[in-house]
Amino acid sequence: MTETPRSISVTGSGTAEAAPDLLMLSIGVECRRAGVDAAYGDAARASSAITAVLRDHGVANPDITNSGLNLRAEVSWQEGRGQLISGYLASSMLTVRLRDLAAASGLIAAAVAAGGDDVRLNGLEFGFADPAAVHARAREAAWNDARTAAEHYASLAGARLGGAVSVTQQSGMAQPIPLAAMQRAVASEPLTVEAGGASATAAVAVVWELLD
Repeated sequence: MTETPRSISVTGSGTAEAAPDLLMLSIGVECRRAGVDAAYGDAARASSAITAVLRDHGVANPDITNSGLNLRAEVSWQEGRGQLISGYLASSMLTVRLRDLAAASGLIAAAVAAGGDDVRLNGLEFGFADPAAVHARAREAAWNDARTAAEHYASLAGARLGGAVSVTQQSGMAQPIPLAAMQRAVASEPLTVEAGGASATAAVAVVWELLD
């Protein structure tokens, strides 16, 4: 009778930190007007002004994405008259990748000034333009964590750790540093944007052979 090889299964996790080099900005326009043409036209002009400022500050076209466009009637209820249209709301959203973090504060202030009272800042987060190196360090840390635990368990079982039988990567994701959403911002003074640090995490499940 063939004996089933002894093995041990361990999950390890690891984190790697680095200074972020990319800022993802969500900036929008929201125009409420009495007429549909005015709402749509003013939203288009504000959005174009913001986009022009971004380009003037060196943001490339591929780093500017229009991620939303909405136009709807706003209604209110009046006793005896039912639902009535009270105005129209036009809105659009831009997702912008900023690669010059040192200039981010001034650029955001200029974009807000260009959009005026109709601009909306919906938040920003930091990350990595090329996260491969950070993720590789996180995976290495996860592997070392798993191996250390496996060697400890093998020692407790009176055995030695053999070769890896299987390796399964678990879900791991970058951990950006979010900033709170800001509504109806007015850029009288640029707000300081501090990048801080960002991290990537990894987890791995490894099965090792146990040797006598």
